[in-house]
Amino acid sequence: MSSSKVALVTGGNKGIGFAIVRAMCKDFAGDVYLTARDVGRGTAAVDSLRKEGLAPLFHRLDITDPDSVRSARDFFTEKYGGLDVLVNNAGIAFKMADTTPFGIQAEVTLKTNFFATRDMCNVFLPIIKPGGRMVNVSSVMGSVALSRCSPELQARFRSDDITEEELDGLMERFVRDAQEGVHAERGWPSTAYGVSKTGLTTLTRILARNLTKERPGDDILCNACCPGWVRTDMAGPNATKSPDEGAVTPVYLALLSPGAKEPHGQFVSEKKVQPW
Repeated sequence: MSSSKVALVTGGNKGIGFAIVRAMCKDFAGDVYLTARDVGRGTAAVDSLRKEGLAPLFHRLDITDPDSVRSARDFFTEKYGGLDVLVNNAGIAFKMADTTPFGIQAEVTLKTNFFATRDMCNVFLPIIKPGGRMVNVSSVMGSVALSRCSPELQARFRSDDITEEELDGLMERFVRDAQEGVHAERGWPSTAYGVSKTGLTTLTRILARNLTKERPGDDILCNACCPGWVRTDMAGPNATKSPDEGAVTPVYLALLSPGAKEPHGQFVSEKKVQPW
């Protein structure tokens, strides 16, 4: 078993994920795994970073496939005895001009951005080592979507006693309401991406609360962040930040110094804790 520290980044073959891997290779004292669902694209991304003199490793991981997630967990458990840093970056978004029916957009977007990321967290959290860091790449769009929810929904997403089960139920309800075309009258905003990130930030707060309760001495810090508006396939060419600039806050949270107590369970943007 390797005694190296180890970090895993999901959705690492392009965009912000790729830039996070690049920065981690420079600043993290340990092995850095670029993961992606497509082996060809993932290994090509690793090769291009190796040409820069960096040394990332590749592991195939499709976060929407439970077998792939479990198999990755087993790999890191057997090879490293767990994981020191997990950056959940993989995500999807429909383009504004996409004419796919909103109910389908809601189902597809939440499947990856919320439910699959939740499964990653739940499968990997038990193997996160003491002093470990978990970072969920969320979005300010989740905060915007939250502000456009009904007061009742806002109160639940912001509450300090919401459970993962209740949150799952709310996310399932959004998909159902969207499919039935009644989401607006039931207090939801018309953004599947935004709601998926409202869910992810809320999930992060719940997981952090559970860690504090269940593993109080382990000093694991778990946070959500917004990378900003970044020039990627997702956001398009007019965005204001380069991918490397977008990686700054996620990497800051991934590398919070040993013994740090905060931030924990926070939504962070430009390296600053934001109100939720």
